Amino acid sequence: MRIRAQAAGDKATIRVLMSHEMESGQRKDGTGKIIPAWHIQDVTATLNGKVVMTAEWGPAVSKNPFLQFTIKGAKAGDKVGITWKDNKGDTRSDEATVS
Repeated sequence: MRIRAQAAGDKATIRVLMSHEMESGQRKDGTGKIIPAWHIQDVTATLNGKVVMTAEWGPAVSKNPFLQFTIKGAKAGDKVGITWKDNKGDTRSDEATVS
């Protein structure tokens, strides 16, 4: 994941680019077989270890999804963490410092 966290006043804008295939389970491969669903289901964002945002996604989200949100009360030096879990049980967590 690429995470960019920038403070402006008493808020921070968080931008996250996630690498994931995000298969819907409705497409077919070259032989006509359905490609199994494989997509991010849960996304959690933390600020200094405290959960500030959760999201539930489904198969309609595009490949390599981009997420942007704002956190009130964040300041330069704070740690922002992003964690996702997909429908196959794979997870990924990354962290960035607010600048």
